[in-house]
Amino acid sequence: MFTGIIEATGTIETALPTAANLRLTMTSEQLDMGDVAVGDSIAVNGICLTVVEKQARGFLADVSQETLDCTTGLVLGAAVNLEKSLRFGDRVGGHLVSGHVDGVGHVTALENLGASWRLEIEAPAALARYIARKGSIAIDGVSLTVNRVENGRFEVNLIPHTWTVTTLHRLEKGSRVNLEIDLFARYIERMLTSGVVPLAERS
Repeated sequence: MFTGIIEATGTIETALPTAANLRLTMTSEQLDMGDVAVGDSIAVNGICLTVVEKQARGFLADVSQETLDCTTGLVLGAAVNLEKSLRFGDRVGGHLVSGHVDGVGHVTALENLGASWRLEIEAPAALARYIARKGSIAIDGVSLTVNRVENGRFEVNLIPHTWTVTTLHRLEKGSRVNLEIDLFARYIERMLTSGVVPLAERS
């Protein structure tokens, strides 16, 4: 589990095919690896990956073909957002993020407003119904608040801090991004469509 508050950015230094996966090497001058162990989870552009080898300035992780098929950005040389998994007692500065990407959207507009940036993204049709004004969404692992929704497109505002400390400043019109909807939206839909009587209504 993560919060969508990016701790560091890094670079995918190597991408080597293995028998069933793609093994990536992520390096970062900013990420503190002191408390990281093999088996820990780290979100890479919003994708939960398991550390299979630890290095002084980064780590290695395996990525399945299924993950590659439903995400974007895990390519050689790519700049990535990094966040270590949430520990009990940590502050949740963003919102609860699972690291399981729901789909890939693409940037339709990026506008400099002077004191901030307006980012507009078109989401896949299957995800659009889960995105609500003033709700939360993770874009490439970054927790953001939705300011406007119209059909399949939504807008968020990037403050200077977010612009500076994440990879979102590298986006441009047409860029593909990983999207994870709010966890609660999925559970609410499941409860409403499952036909199961809530516990509070059972006699």
